Amino acid sequence: MGKLDGKVALITGAGGGIGQGMALAMAKEGADIAVVELNAEAAAKTVELVQTLGRKAVAIPCNVGIRAEVNAAVETAVRELGALDILVNNAHASRPGIPLEKVSEDDMALSMNSGFYATWYMMQAAFPYLSKKGGKVINFGSGAGVVGQSGQTAYAAAKEAIRGMSRVAATEWGRYKINVNVICPAAESPGVRKWKEEMPKHYEAVLKTIPLGRYGDCERDIGRAAVFLASEDSDYITGQTLMVDGGACFVR
Repeated sequence: MGKLDGKVALITGAGGGIGQGMALAMAKEGADIAVVELNAEAAAKTVELVQTLGRKAVAIPCNVGIRAEVNAAVETAVRELGALDILVNNAHASRPGIPLEKVSEDDMALSMNSGFYATWYMMQAAFPYLSKKGGKVINFGSGAGVVGQSGQTAYAAAKEAIRGMSRVAATEWGRYKINVNVICPAAESPGVRKWKEEMPKHYEAVLKTIPLGRYGDCERDIGRAAVFLASEDSDYITGQTLMVDGGACFVR
């Protein structure tokens, strides 16, 4: 028996990295997965991996910053997989390394549209299904917003907006037995690996600030934390931010 037997999870940005890690971790616990992803090839790969685990999966192309596409994605997930029990808002695009005084409206719009607005759209679209019998919403924040990381104005602003909205949703949606929580991860994602290749000295400097001495594994560390928040084990936890970052924010 898996912790998520009979559940259906919709995960945005599940074509790789943390999103794919969560999809695999949840599938191993019995969940069927709606892979909501802009990159069709990446989505197909995750679907294949989930199916090899014996679970159902469907790839749903979607630009999460467009409400109409989000609404259609949720409807497709429910139609193809029969239900919606878990919503994971993971997708987010942003341009890092820009000082606040140089952040443009386009920079801010990219981060807000793909992060904050996408999360808002998804939560509204999923609410009619989640409110029928209860469910779990897992949103994604970032240590960049918690500690005010330099060069991350747009990203941090969107992530902190997501955390604020999540707390409000936890307050309002508790009556429907919907738990809403946030994960702030630090993971060895494809983006972090690329950064490691391009800026190895900076990577090593940041790595030294993590008490546990490593970045998290997308499936083993972040995925399992998501499984916890998606399962009955977290039924009495809502409105919280779980720092899955090896202690990085704690020491700053």
